[in-house]
Amino acid sequence: MLPPFVRAVRSVCWAGAGSGSTIVHALKYRGWHAAAGPMAARMARLDWPDDVTSERAALVPVPLAGARERERGFNQSACLAHALSRHWNIPTWASCIMRIRATTSQTRLTPGERRSNVSSAFRVSPSVSREALRGAHLVLVDDVVTTAATVVECAAALHAGGARIVSVVTFARAPALGDRV
Repeated sequence: MLPPFVRAVRSVCWAGAGSGSTIVHALKYRGWHAAAGPMAARMARLDWPDDVTSERAALVPVPLAGARERERGFNQSACLAHALSRHWNIPTWASCIMRIRATTSQTRLTPGERRSNVSSAFRVSPSVSREALRGAHLVLVDDVVTTAATVVECAAALHAGGARIVSVVTFARAPALGDRV
């Protein structure tokens, strides 16, 4: 269940067996930075409610833990956000939220373990102007959403920091129990 301050969530494709998952893995684990542009182009064409399109003020990439970003050499969500900002003509606030503690990889965790793993793991960066956040409709950007635990925690941090509403865009979405793919 999404909190009331999350307005809309959109994804381009399913992440399971198939090309969606392969593309995400190429960007995320193989460092194929060139994939971010075409992925963002597809994300830019998603259909949104009119209020989301007219109100979105900035893109906020989901932050990686510092050690994970140093290991990879990049944040895949930031790559997607920067590419998407050119299509939507809105800024990317890459350092808007930060991880305040390291979390274990979510890939092998159950939904409950994922929620516990990222609980209170994010906050608005002290360098961010509260005036800029106040009343804003921000769009979180991530490569894939599975249980939504991470994006819900990020959205909660943005809302607590003053954002009025948050929407979420990802390239891929893992099927939930009961989904027809």
